[in-house]
Amino acid sequence: MSVSTLASAPSVCAPLPVLGRDVTVPLVTGGEVAYAALDYAASAPALQRVWDDVAAYAPYYGSVHRGAGYLSQLSTDLFENARRTVTEFLGCREGDQVVFTRSTTDSLNLLAAALPADCQVFVFETEHHAALLPWRNARVTCLDAPRSPREAVETLERALAGRDPYGPALVCVTGASNVTGELWPVRELAAAAHAHGARIVLDAAQLAPHHPVSVRDLDVDWVAFSGHKLYAPFGSGVLAGRADWLRAAEPYLAGGGASRKVGRRQDGGVEVEWHDSAARHEAGSPNVIGAYAVASACKALTEAGFDSLVAREQHLVRAVREGLADVPQVRFLSLFGDDAPRVGVLSFVVEGWNSSHFAAALSAEYGIGVRDGLFCAHPLVRTLLGSDPQSQGECGSPEAAPGEKSLNAIRVSFGAGTPDEHVERFVRAVKELVTDGAKWNYRTEDGRCVPDTSA
Repeated sequence: MSVSTLASAPSVCAPLPVLGRDVTVPLVTGGEVAYAALDYAASAPALQRVWDDVAAYAPYYGSVHRGAGYLSQLSTDLFENARRTVTEFLGCREGDQVVFTRSTTDSLNLLAAALPADCQVFVFETEHHAALLPWRNARVTCLDAPRSPREAVETLERALAGRDPYGPALVCVTGASNVTGELWPVRELAAAAHAHGARIVLDAAQLAPHHPVSVRDLDVDWVAFSGHKLYAPFGSGVLAGRADWLRAAEPYLAGGGASRKVGRRQDGGVEVEWHDSAARHEAGSPNVIGAYAVASACKALTEAGFDSLVAREQHLVRAVREGLADVPQVRFLSLFGDDAPRVGVLSFVVEGWNSSHFAAALSAEYGIGVRDGLFCAHPLVRTLLGSDPQSQGECGSPEAAPGEKSLNAIRVSFGAGTPDEHVERFVRAVKELVTDGAKWNYRTEDGRCVPDTSA
């Protein structure tokens, strides 16, 4: 299937309306063009539906759980209804808790703070740093990158078989790679974890915007995701799952809302009784607009139908891969193979190009926004590029000038709001840059490649 026939492919739904779809950006070569946002894996544009819902609520904004006034009561109901919407969206079990956080990173750090003493954590080197780094106070076993879903399960089983069978253990795994887009065998990994007495948390930051996620069906203990990947504005996230470790832990933040009773002790100290509900880890005035936005996005994706959204996205993935199949200078990165199921995330390198230079040219000359670097997954990208995964290289390439090789990659990502034209323009731009080179001169500034406008 060629890119030109993409729009006529059967069963492909229209893109969902998103903010910024009519924004134009200047080109260094002159004129303006509609911005092609192809960096969904970092932050997806907010759905127009979500923005409209937030705007309609904004005049009724009030303190949550803090007042008897009408607006406070309205906001409290809206906040708790948002929790119920997310609970349904994630297929949570009876007794599971949904805690609103700031992001996936915040959610996983919250869970890390709630780990029982002497807990052992198992995590693949392929994880995003949000899932790789929070476990500093636990015994961490970092597993090598597998080269197939089956190898992932076998690697985890071997590691778990050698652990202390009497201590608590947690497995942290992604649902879809933020580098390659490849889907991981979550259900099989959960079964392996539970067979060895361990629990499992799913990093669904890249999975939830593209596929239905059910805590019950996948049989995971917790799931974490971010609002800004799910077509909601920044600053909201979710940790959902089993309540026991969360109830047993000290509050993630100590303060108002987390406490049920507070009193003075005779010795001059403070006596506190903490909530057992999700409020235990939601101290302070909660981000009601963020929670409402996440719930609105959950509803919008459910109503649009994941089957249609997935079908459209897979056409876009094929359009990119097949459109660049005859460009030997382009090499896509993959753990499980080119045919592995994936979401709308693809990373690649271009022979003869510094990745930062290539991304800068896509932006400055074609109005296309992609991501270059190590994507907050340094060990994985370095493994895929054939360099030392233990190297502590930085994101970006301050040491590499335009035209020089860099140990970084380029990532293109898209989703429910991506128009056909953006993908067509991207494929055309890549071919033109590889064939004809950049039309403009570029220089390195503060570690990034930028158009040279000094002439």
